[in-house]
Amino acid sequence: MSAQNELQNKINDFLEYLEVEKGSSPLTLRNYRHYLNRFTSWLVAEGYSPKISEINPELVRHYRVYLSRLDLSRRTQGYHAIALRSLLKWLTKMDIKVMAPEKIDLPKVEDRKVKFLSGDQVDRLLNAPSLSTSNGKRDKAILELLFSTGLRVSELVGLNRDKVDLDRREFGVVGKGGRARVVFLSSRAAVWLGKYLDARRDNHGPLFIHHIGRTDPSISDEKMRLTPRSVQRMVKKYVRKIKLPVEATPHVLRHSFATDLLMAGADIRSVQEMLGHKNISTTQIYTHVTNKQLKEIHEAFHGKGR
Repeated sequence: MSAQNELQNKINDFLEYLEVEKGSSPLTLRNYRHYLNRFTSWLVAEGYSPKISEINPELVRHYRVYLSRLDLSRRTQGYHAIALRSLLKWLTKMDIKVMAPEKIDLPKVEDRKVKFLSGDQVDRLLNAPSLSTSNGKRDKAILELLFSTGLRVSELVGLNRDKVDLDRREFGVVGKGGRARVVFLSSRAAVWLGKYLDARRDNHGPLFIHHIGRTDPSISDEKMRLTPRSVQRMVKKYVRKIKLPVEATPHVLRHSFATDLLMAGADIRSVQEMLGHKNISTTQIYTHVTNKQLKEIHEAFHGKGR
């Protein structure tokens, strides 16, 4: 077996490990495959030996220089480094002698800027769809559901109508890494979702489907199911319709859901659970939003008893 084939085979084994053992999403697998294939392509193009045992700090340094000259953002460069470091960690776990993963430093990047909508902007967006059409009723239900639950768009399109309990206003989802959680509907979202489902005249299982002409019962459920991309385009359409100054996406509605909870006084651990975050550090990107509110509370109440 050539050295190049050996490395590629190990990468394929690593990706299978992520899929089966870690429960990584198809998007995560696609990204890791892209980052690691770029590394192997660079090795071959530069004339380096693709042997796993010959990956060393000097080789990685040259690769990092190559990435920096591709005009990639520092965050994207960091994703490439994370993928390579994760591969080395897995190889170490498999008792294969490789360079120590911790020798790969990650680039420092600026804190993520969280985009979110104000209360008025949320109301305008949720009221943007026309309710005179099937698509409008569906879009209204989708927007209400996104803001009510903070669902990822991939979680939303994967829902089936028989799994959503409108009476209890809750249902279960399986998110990133195969982590299950309970999601709660606001009474308003439950009403609009109920109206959409009452207007449906089909027996397809997905909660949200394409509404183009007359429904053909011979079309499979999965072909009828909305895709993440179609929901993203739908949100973008309404953002343009009402001329929002923010480039809102389904994920911005997720940010808005979390921010709304924190500014109303919810504790961060509860928000972490509702978002389905594995680590509290991921949820903490939202806390800077509440700093201004905390400062105002401090100024209003601190020292008043003296």
